[in-house]
Amino acid sequence: MKEEIDHVLSWPLIGEKSSGIKEEVKKQLWLAGPLIAVSLLQFCLQVISVMFVGHLGSLPLSAAAVATSFASVTGFTFLMGTASALDTVCGQSYGAKLYGMLGIQMQRAMLVLTLYSIPLSIIWANTEHFLLFFGQDKSIAHLSGSYAKFMIPSIFAYGLLQCLNRFLQAQNNVFPVVLCSGVTTCLHVILCWVLVLKSGLGFRGAAVANAISYWLNVILLSFYVKYSPSCSLTWTGFSKEALRDIIPFMKLAIPSALMVCLEMWSFEFMVLSSGLLPNPVLETSVLSICLNTSGTIWMIPFGLSGAASTRVSNELGGGNPKVAKLAVRVVISIAILESILVGSVLILIRKIWGFAYSSDPEVVNFVASMLPILALGHCLDSFQSVLSGIARGCGWQKIGAVVNLGSYYLVGIPVGLLLGFHFHLGGRGLWLGIICALIVQGVCLSIITFLTNWDEEVKKATSRVESSSSGVKDFTAENGRR
Repeated sequence: MKEEIDHVLSWPLIGEKSSGIKEEVKKQLWLAGPLIAVSLLQFCLQVISVMFVGHLGSLPLSAAAVATSFASVTGFTFLMGTASALDTVCGQSYGAKLYGMLGIQMQRAMLVLTLYSIPLSIIWANTEHFLLFFGQDKSIAHLSGSYAKFMIPSIFAYGLLQCLNRFLQAQNNVFPVVLCSGVTTCLHVILCWVLVLKSGLGFRGAAVANAISYWLNVILLSFYVKYSPSCSLTWTGFSKEALRDIIPFMKLAIPSALMVCLEMWSFEFMVLSSGLLPNPVLETSVLSICLNTSGTIWMIPFGLSGAASTRVSNELGGGNPKVAKLAVRVVISIAILESILVGSVLILIRKIWGFAYSSDPEVVNFVASMLPILALGHCLDSFQSVLSGIARGCGWQKIGAVVNLGSYYLVGIPVGLLLGFHFHLGGRGLWLGIICALIVQGVCLSIITFLTNWDEEVKKATSRVESSSSGVKDFTAENGRR
């Protein structure tokens, strides 16, 4: 017990060489800044599409918004989570200087995500039936189903895009991703204007624009990976080796997907539940505004979590437990500072933020009462986001999935429903349930992280990398004999 306490007390940054800390802060900020920008730019694609559809009327706007939410829950979130397995395998391989493995691992992930996209596209093709089953208005369900069908090509591109992003992120090479995302987002505005307002496709044009933009981003990044000298060691062309070891990859990828989906789905469930509250129009509108606000500012800790997973996986793969431990301390410190700053801003603007979405005084006042809760939620979310990034860097996805399942579905949602319906706190109660989930999630992940033996994590990373590389060597030798 004394050893564990001493281990925890050794965490503060005091005593570390200031030069090492400054270098680590610099590395993480150079990673996190572009990753935040990429997240915001890619998030903007869906927002821009819905904004253009809004000019066609309230019914098309509702249909596009519902279809986009359905697509996110049933497709995009799952693919993003699955691709996050590359944070572990690519990051650790790059740290171990087994550069050729990154291209093989990316190809393997692309194959798996493309196969996953087939059943997901079938779900999208039947969006109307699912929405009707869940009691959605018939006119909205019909138009949403039509919109989702036109979005089907984008799901295949989205999976490939996530793999390319993680492949470059593992190499600390994120500025090309920002550039390609920026170009795509700018062109997306023009595409939406042409396809939604000028082509005669109407609101379906926004779905087509989404598909074109995602595929354009994939093409731009693919050309960069193929022809850039910075990827000459990590991309050596297509290889049959990507067809091997798919099951071991899926054993990491499925918990990765669950880790992300379980958290995201709980927020969507909260908004759906708000429709059952008294005065559902007000409650749903306000919670939708809060979810949109929370989702936008969440891009900041999401970028930090990407930096955390990259730095930790690189150092574990490189056999540097002390540097990995320092990276964890630094990113947690940055997350705490960021959360205090953003939380303070939310509280300061609470009385005026509602006017950005509505001129109804009742909505504005309700939003003002919710923003302090959002500020607290963001502080907790920032902390757990970087801890989740650390978990991905270490390969703890199974543990993370179990923690998220318990936090949100055994604590958060039941508490939220109890506060919202039984104690009549409404939307505030539902959101307070999410706060409880974030507290439990943060406490569990922090205990796991703070009590980690980093020397043992290096051994696990080395074993994982050697297992992958031995498969390549065996495959090469077998082909050579033939």
